[in-house]
Amino acid sequence: MELVLASASPARLRLLRRVGIEPIVQKSGFDESQVKTRDPKTLVTELATAKAQTVAPKFPDHLILGCDSVMVVAGEIYGKPENEANAIALWQQMRGKQGTLYTGHTLIDSIQNQQRVRCGITTVYLSSIDDRAIADYVATGEPLNCAGGFALEGRGGLFVEKIEGCHSNVVGLSLPLFRQMLEELGYKVSDFWKH
Repeated sequence: MELVLASASPARLRLLRRVGIEPIVQKSGFDESQVKTRDPKTLVTELATAKAQTVAPKFPDHLILGCDSVMVVAGEIYGKPENEANAIALWQQMRGKQGTLYTGHTLIDSIQNQQRVRCGITTVYLSSIDDRAIADYVATGEPLNCAGGFALEGRGGLFVEKIEGCHSNVVGLSLPLFRQMLEELGYKVSDFWKH
C-alpha cells in the first residue's frame, strides 16, 4: 500500500518525508472556486475531499491524502495571497493579531471503500511588525505560496509569537491527525515508512 499526496505543496511533502514517508505526488488540478462557503471548517474539508476524490480514480490501490488550509483573522478567510500587493495588505491587517489556521484532511482508502475527513485547528499569534518588515518579507516571495501569507517553517516563523495547537497543522498537514486517520482505517504509520 502506498500513499498518494493530492497536493503540489512542497511544505506538505517535506513534512511527510521528515517522518519517513515518501508519497507519490499528484496535484489534483481541482478548481477551488467551485466550493463556495463562508464557514472555514466546511471550506477546507470540502476542498480537501474534492482534491482527494479528483485524484483517487487514477490510483485505485492506494491511499489518497487531500489537504487544504485557510487562515481566519477577525472573521475574514484568507487563502494564498494572489500577488505581492495582496500579501502586503493581508499582513497589514493581520499584524499583532491572533488568527486561526484551519487545515482540512481527507484520506480515501479505495480498497476498503472508506473515507476519513478531519479538520485541524490551530491558533496563531502574529507579531506586530512594521511596514518595512512586511515589504521585505513579501519581497522574498514566500508568502505567496502559503495560506494566510506566511510559512511557519520558513522566514515567516520569525513573525509568529506563539501557536496553540498542532504545529504541523500550520505547515499544512497535522501529523497527529494524519496518524489517527490511518489508525481508524486499520493501518499503522510504520506501514508507510520507507526503509
